[in-house]
Amino acid sequence: MPSLEDIAQHASRSSCWIIISGIAYDVTAFLDHHPGGANIILRHAGRDATEDYELIHAPETIDSCPSQVKRIGLVTGVASGTGTLAPEPASDPTLIVRPLPSPGVVLPLYACKSLDDLALAGRAVLAPKAAVYFNSGAETLFALNRNRSDWARIGFRPRVLRNVATASMKCRIMGAESSMPVFIAPAAAVRLGHKDGELCLATGAARMNIPQCVCTYSSVSPADVMEYFQSVPERRGGALFFQLYMPKIKKDVEKLIAKARMSGFKALVVTVDSPVIGKRDDDDRFKALLDIKAGIKEECPGAQLPLPGDEAETLRGVHCSTLEWGDLPWIRKCWGDDPIILKGIQTVEDALEATRHDVDGIYLSNHGGRQLDYAPSPVQVLLEIRQNCPEIFHKIEVYVDGGVMRGTDIVKALCLGARAVGIGRGFLYALSAYGAEGVLKAIQILSDEIQTTMRLLGVTNLSQLNSEYIDLCNFEHDCNKRSGWPKI
Repeated sequence: MPSLEDIAQHASRSSCWIIISGIAYDVTAFLDHHPGGANIILRHAGRDATEDYELIHAPETIDSCPSQVKRIGLVTGVASGTGTLAPEPASDPTLIVRPLPSPGVVLPLYACKSLDDLALAGRAVLAPKAAVYFNSGAETLFALNRNRSDWARIGFRPRVLRNVATASMKCRIMGAESSMPVFIAPAAAVRLGHKDGELCLATGAARMNIPQCVCTYSSVSPADVMEYFQSVPERRGGALFFQLYMPKIKKDVEKLIAKARMSGFKALVVTVDSPVIGKRDDDDRFKALLDIKAGIKEECPGAQLPLPGDEAETLRGVHCSTLEWGDLPWIRKCWGDDPIILKGIQTVEDALEATRHDVDGIYLSNHGGRQLDYAPSPVQVLLEIRQNCPEIFHKIEVYVDGGVMRGTDIVKALCLGARAVGIGRGFLYALSAYGAEGVLKAIQILSDEIQTTMRLLGVTNLSQLNSEYIDLCNFEHDCNKRSGWPKI
């Protein structure tokens, strides 16, 4: 009969023995088949697991397990249901598992099981300037908050008794191969969160084979991001796209596009929802407080306002405020034949108009709720396109972002017709707390959630997803069908 000391010699993944009710079992071959995961067993490797086992299982369950579980025999010196070899290690206050960590305590990366966990960790370490920038939205934050809440108003209609042993998430995004229908959305000033900034995101894109969209205002130059991306160790694919904010001067636009082409970016994502910068009260207030601290006095209110009848300079107009549909042929000529995507489409009318121009896709977005407050959520626009002009999905690629924090959100978007989904803040919080490892973790979490959702819906390929798998009863009443839509 094995002794406690004998059992203790088998306390690893390669040889895992446990004690249940005084009997030793070799569960090594069963680890990866355990419905609750291997780690719940490995926590008791080489020790008595009776107490935790009996909280969940009937006594006879262990003996009815498949052939991967081998009964070793009674353990000497152990009464039935007793006999741990050693006491549990002293608890570490930083490892307390709870929905919300204590203030100032960052969860270990291993303990983060959702993008919300990563966001909590990121917010805990962000400097005030970074926190204001990453978290802020336009005016009342209505658009920002609705981006997230609207996803919860869509339910699922799962199908059962289908073989879902394998599930593929592979797809093409803006002309590039991707391991899953997710891309890293563009964001400026990423170094506010981590010293390596966009390089953390590039590591995730390269090693997990998903695209990254690099912002014009990247805190690491787009060319340097590309150079780093191409040399990432253990690179498994991925692609970089260039997001273009339109400067006011045409020559500056042409220079930006030429440099992006020369650097090797695979698609041009033209932002069209920012003729002016949205009014972000938190940003403006923070800057004002810094001014006050620095002794900068506010000019007399109204001193710079134009007199009635005078022509006013464009307020908050740091970008081109004259960009029109008629400029798209010029942009195409500058960029060439690679994909062009219009980012910031917020109505069915503009989605339809885009199909009449030489662009490859549209990107439904309200800029993360940072531009026009009370703008529709991107998923609302996606639904309106599906209801009123479904032909658009056959004419042009459709992408979406905004408030996405779960794999279920991504699958819902695909059911409505989106090709892939962009995520911004989720990755920013992850890298702020954990650097590149946080980005990798976030991508892995999303991969797990998407595959799990697909299997539970009864599908094994993204092409099988359609509106039959979603319940819109709680959402459609706000997106009533409109009449008189022009046809393509």
